[in-house]
Amino acid sequence: MLAKNLHLYKAIMPDTLKDKIRDLERKAILVALEECDWIQAKAARKLGITERMIGYKIKKYGIRKEAIEELRVESQELRVDNRM
Repeated sequence: MLAKNLHLYKAIMPDTLKDKIRDLERKAILVALEECDWIQAKAARKLGITERMIGYKIKKYGIRKEAIEELRVESQELRVDNRM
């Protein structure tokens, strides 16, 4: 019974908690970097983490300055979809 319910849950919620945390963390880092003009030390202080940690996470998530533009396009598409 539990296995059946777990299968239904995965069908409804395909992203795991780990996936959601990763996405949230990545977006928070991108926003902080943009607000701090891509100065990692400032962004790290804003997020309450060390410079070493933000460097590690930037590498881990493959964050680059161009990614912020992708996020903007994604946000604009969501706004357009919500208007329809």
